[in-house]
Amino acid sequence: MANLQVEYLEQLTPPRRQKILSRSQEDVGQVLDTVRPILEALRREGDAQNLRQHGLKPGCAIADLEVKEEEIQAAYRAIDPKVLAALKAAAANIEKFHRAQLDREMWAVELQPGLLAGRLSRPIDRVGCYIPGGLASYPSSALMNIIPAKVAGVNEIIACTPPGENLALNPATLVAAHLSGVQRFFKLGGPWAIGSMAYGTEMVPRVDKIVGPGNKYVTAAKLLVFGQVDIDSPAGPSEALILADSSAEPRFLAADFLSQVEHDPDAAAVLVTTDAAQAQKVVDLILSELPALPRREIIEAALAGYSAVLVASSLDAALDFANLYAAEHLQVMTRDPLSLLPRIKHGGSIFLGPYAPVPVGDYASGTNHVLPTGGCARMFSGLSVDDFIKRPTFQHLSREALAALRETVVTLAEAEGLPLHARAVAERFRYA
Repeated sequence: MANLQVEYLEQLTPPRRQKILSRSQEDVGQVLDTVRPILEALRREGDAQNLRQHGLKPGCAIADLEVKEEEIQAAYRAIDPKVLAALKAAAANIEKFHRAQLDREMWAVELQPGLLAGRLSRPIDRVGCYIPGGLASYPSSALMNIIPAKVAGVNEIIACTPPGENLALNPATLVAAHLSGVQRFFKLGGPWAIGSMAYGTEMVPRVDKIVGPGNKYVTAAKLLVFGQVDIDSPAGPSEALILADSSAEPRFLAADFLSQVEHDPDAAAVLVTTDAAQAQKVVDLILSELPALPRREIIEAALAGYSAVLVASSLDAALDFANLYAAEHLQVMTRDPLSLLPRIKHGGSIFLGPYAPVPVGDYASGTNHVLPTGGCARMFSGLSVDDFIKRPTFQHLSREALAALRETVVTLAEAEGLPLHARAVAERFRYA
């Protein structure tokens, strides 16, 4: 039985407080030495390495690692109609939300007479999306990774996911990727998928950016290829912090807590409430339900690892801790959750009120579920259209505008010991 109990925020020992705050900030350093030679072999051998790793029998072709049109059509026939309808409904909300993120294609401002400066928005040419798979299937991740790229105007979107036995893919994942707008879909997993997209192989085109969550080997591979390609933020085990006061329903809190810890043994769920009696009710509900729950071993491991039920002396103290924690998912279940929104500094995605549980964002509300973990919400945002757009700047100067800046540029160039920079400006005024 999991040893979950009520703790008091202000009475936590420094080691206990630090464990809760640091949770499973996945140390990919321990697997870098394993992943590095895989990437080197991929760079050297290309798809020959993929064929070996994915266990293709003699006589199979490299092309067997790419999804064919007939497989997509078979997936549509195989998928439960209710699942297909749900995917379409979720995709519509995700696309609508991400379309609202699009900025102007260009803006410009006259900084002084004759000096026009501005910025363009241009989509990345080719993007690779990693869709987790293997032991489980995540069609929602296909929607969340591919749709924002499509909305941003990316010219070519490819995706990779680990295949199952006989190179089979889950029909729901195939359908979700197709609905989202993927152009090419490959049956590749782990570092092999990341390296193939980063370097390019005979089959897989080289991309400009790789997005999508994965295990520590995927994360390590993404970090190692960064610079060859761009990547999104590093992703670790899922986490949620629930900020509550006495108005929150204990049954909702317990249900939300349990939904988080069924993810993974390293997942983290933290409740911070101002009501000690409520906190005890939540603990009692969780422990009473635990023996009959599916995925019990996973849940017990997560409860014993980085999860906690904390009582804070005030809502201000609870909010300060929430900002320090910088959760991937932050739920606010207080009397007036909207009034706290201006005071929330850090959170990957914020869920306000009793009817906004985290799973609605995981699947269907339209916001993205590819989010920063391990405190990275302090400096990263969730995946969005912005991740697929570059913003080059431009300037146009008249001769008069350059003359007005001449002394400033020449002075600074000479101060930095770059006389030819200064001459590039002065040269334009040598002749009247």
